[in-house]
Parts: sequence; structure tokens; C-alpha cells
Amino acid sequence: MRRTWRILLAFFAVLGPGFVTASAGNDVGGIATYSAAGARFGYATLWTLLALTVSLIVVQEMAGRMGAVTGQGLAGLIRENFGLRTTFLAMLALFFINTGITATEFAGIGAASEIFGVSRYIAVPLATVLVFLFVLRLPNKIVERVFVVLSLVYLAYIWSALLAHPNWGDVARGTFVPVIEKDPAFLVTVVGLIGTTISPYMQFFLQSAVVDKGSRARDLPAIRIDVAVGSLLAIVLAGFMIIANGATIYQASLHTGKPLLNIDTAQAQDFAIALQPLVGKFAETLFAFGILNAGIFTATVLPLSTAYIVCEAFGVEASLDRRFREAPIFYILFGGAILLGAALVLLVPKESLLKLIFYAQVVQGVLLPFELVLMLIVINRPRVMGRYVNTRLGNVVGWATAVVIGILALVYVWQSLTAGG
Repeated sequence: MRRTWRILLAFFAVLGPGFVTASAGNDVGGIATYSAAGARFGYATLWTLLALTVSLIVVQEMAGRMGAVTGQGLAGLIRENFGLRTTFLAMLALFFINTGITATEFAGIGAASEIFGVSRYIAVPLATVLVFLFVLRLPNKIVERVFVVLSLVYLAYIWSALLAHPNWGDVARGTFVPVIEKDPAFLVTVVGLIGTTISPYMQFFLQSAVVDKGSRARDLPAIRIDVAVGSLLAIVLAGFMIIANGATIYQASLHTGKPLLNIDTAQAQDFAIALQPLVGKFAETLFAFGILNAGIFTATVLPLSTAYIVCEAFGVEASLDRRFREAPIFYILFGGAILLGAALVLLVPKESLLKLIFYAQVVQGVLLPFELVLMLIVINRPRVMGRYVNTRLGNVVGWATAVVIGILALVYVWQSLTAGG
């Protein structure tokens, strides 16, 4: 028994930034996108997760390796290698993307609060105050760890999926046999799955966390284990979210002849059905708690990380230990991201909250290839990485990921632009 505990302790000891980053990926947007994929297409999108597993591990390992070898965050490396103009455009895009994602977290808070019978016009302002208190009064590490522990509630999807008794033959086919549906919503969903699984901000967050932890090249084996374990756990959980929704909502549509779920008009409560096999009439309550936890967690961590990253890119003072007059840009970016995100949710009609959450992930998928290209160029420069430049296999997977996602993004954008023609 003691040996077992030692093994477990050693296992969890190596879990660090990679595990936390993967956990952060299960935010409101992740829950909504994985749920929508299962509810609309059953198990047909599971094969994309199999491909994304390899890409996620490779991309996250690249970020961790760059942080450990250079001792710099991704934003700083972009500035040094591409100059201020590219850095400005990259940071401007990052700020607005992350502000949009912050808005989706508040949208999740608003949707969850209305399941509990509380108006979002009350819940969102209260959550905004709570986020400021968390960040300004508590160490960020404590906030991260508390919410990661609370995120264990998402394990309910595994049990619910098992209790729903899906056809495991269909699950296996959906996982190992790639299928592309003719439904126009299928491409949108795939791009959304990519965006929420390999979110652009995650690479910045992970690399900065590795640097902050003081990791060096000698720590690469532990970093790789951390990244691989975190990525695999995140993908497994995402898969079970899809299976749970596919085995309940999608199957119910097939058996009753009702229309399949419409992503543009769906409400948060519609996805709570996936948890009914586990908790029955308490499904909505458990679902609401899950997205409430996810929303507050990411709305706490993401704006702060964004402010740090942008300030790092331009060599501007960034610290919560400084007063406003000592680090004005840092505090303006941090406060602005939170307030803009919360305000946007209060302006969006109630019936469009889930639509906002879903399409924010699609935008992430569209912009992801640009970040991957910058990363791949930097990590292949010997003057930056020395002998730790990418391997041939890493380049094949990395460039293939960037190219495939880029093509999908271009097709999606083209379809969107010509849809009305």
C-alpha cells in the first residue's frame, strides 16, 4: 500500500503547468462545444479528438520546451524574433480573442445563474466583483488549484456516459473511422472543437507558467510527462462529454423524430439532459454548477494572464505587487478585459448566450494557425533553441496541424462569406 501511495505522489508531483493548462481548457466554451458536437452529431466527431490528441501534445510540448530552454514566455520570443509590428498585431489579436473568451465565461455564469433562477443582470456584476476580489486578494496559484479541484465535477460526464449505455460499436466507429457530414454545421463544429481544444491562449499561458516555475532544459522529461498526462486527461474527458450528449440528446432525437439540436438556438438547459442518467432530476443543477465553476475560474485566470502576456511582449511593468501608477498598462489591460467581457454578455440577448459561447471557439480555431506558424519558426532557430530545436517528427506533426487547421479555417470563412450569395 505504501508503495502505491509513493507512486501516486510521484505521479502527481510532476503534474504542473501542463495539467493546469489542460484543465483550463475545460472551460465554458469547451463544455458547450463538446456538448453541442455530441448532441447534434452523436459520435461522428470523436475521430477529430483522436487526431487532436497528437497535435495537442506536440504543440503543448513545444511551448513547454521553449519556456524551459529560453527562460522566456512566448510573447517575449515573438518580439525578439519578429519585431514590434508583428508583436503588436499578435498581442492585439490575443487581447481581443481573450476578451471574447472572457465574455463567454461570463455568458456561462449568466446561463448558469438563470438555471438557478437568478437574473444574469444580477449574477454577472456580482461575478465581476468576485473575480476582482479573487485576483487582487488571493494568490493566483491558490485560485488555480481550488478551481482545478472543483473541476473534478466534470468526471460526472464519464459516469453519466456509462450509465446511458451507448452503443460502443458506434462509439468505436466514430472514434476510428473518419466521417465528414454534409451538414454545413459539421465543419463549423469541427473548427470549434479545434479552437476549444488547442486554444491560442493556452500556449502563451503554458510557456509563461513553465518559466514562472523556474523549469530548465534538464526538466524537459518531467515537462513532457506533465503535458502528455494533462492533454490525455483533457481529451478523454472531452470524449466522454461528446458520448454522454450523443447517447442521450442525439439518440432521443433519432428515436422521437424530433429535429436535431440547432446550435444557433440551443439553450444551456438543453445540454443538462446528458447528466440525467447519473443524477436524474438534479441534472440541471449539476450542469449549472459545472459551468458556473468553469466560468468563474477562467474569468479569473484568463484576463490576468492576458495582461501579463501583453506587458511581457512590450517589456512593460506587470505585477499585482505594484500600484496602479507604477503599472498602469497592466491594470488597464486586466480591468478592461474583465469589464468588456462582462458588459458584452449583458448586451447580448438571452437566447444568444450559447451562440456567443460556441462561435467564440470557432474564432479561436480560425486564428490558431497563425500562432502555430510563429511558434514553429521560432522553435526551429538554433540561435534561440540551440540543440533543442524541433525534431523531424515534431515538425511534421506541427506543420501538418497548422496546414490542416488553416485549410479548414479558410473553407469555413469562405462558406461564411458566400452563404448569402
